[in-house]
Amino acid sequence: MARRDRTENYPRLTTPLVRDNGVLRPATWDEAIARAALGFRRVLDAPGADPTRNVGVFSCSKATNEVNYLTGKFARSALGTNNVDSCNRT
Repeated sequence: MARRDRTENYPRLTTPLVRDNGVLRPATWDEAIARAALGFRRVLDAPGADPTRNVGVFSCSKATNEVNYLTGKFARSALGTNNVDSCNRT
């Protein structure tokens, strides 16, 4: 019997999705990235915000070393936090 790929039943996203009033809709990459940046900026600019306590990122142990390195570099350089976690501990 042939083994079925577990992802076979799930269609892959080919365009980013953004949430408007609780509903996901397709968006351009520029819009999706701008929204993500706005979300980070809103947290970092909030009164009393402390990136070392309010911000963290999550990476994946199955990603390449380069991707995990860039995730940590982004967290430290752009967001000002050392809070980087991954599924390595599970």
